[in-house]
Amino acid sequence: MEFRAMRRKTQELDRESTAEILARGTSGVLAVAGDDGYPYAVPLSYAYDPERNRIVFHSAKTGHKIDALLHEPKASFCVIDQDIVEPQKFTTFFRSAIAFGCVRIIEDESEKRDAIRLLNRRYAPAMPQEAEDKEIDAFWKSLLMFELNIEHLTGKEAIELVRARTPRQ
Repeated sequence: MEFRAMRRKTQELDRESTAEILARGTSGVLAVAGDDGYPYAVPLSYAYDPERNRIVFHSAKTGHKIDALLHEPKASFCVIDQDIVEPQKFTTFFRSAIAFGCVRIIEDESEKRDAIRLLNRRYAPAMPQEAEDKEIDAFWKSLLMFELNIEHLTGKEAIELVRARTPRQ
């Protein structure tokens, strides 16, 4: 598939800057095709895995998100890195990233354990291995792990931020 080019090219972030947003973020919004054609967007904790170009997240085994992803695995995931309201200028100084791709349930036990470890280490990096294993094992049977394989990644920032870091000619 060919993804749309960004309309405001001067505000487009490069791949490295966009990946840094994913690496810094602690939550994002997964958007899927929901019931009766309505979009369904749900906030999630996640871990970005740049080596495998993916985003992993966990879920219970049932619910709207699961039903939607089983019906249509195409999704987008948005992370807002900065959003500073500037009321006197009628704008916000924003920076964000959106990843597009297909989401799959991680079925393989070893791969699933690796994904939950990645997520756990994102939020509890100092947790000892033994405690991590105990926590994972306590929820293992009710846990689903997903990955969004990134097919397209785009980032954008407010024009004011572009101007602030671009030297005047």
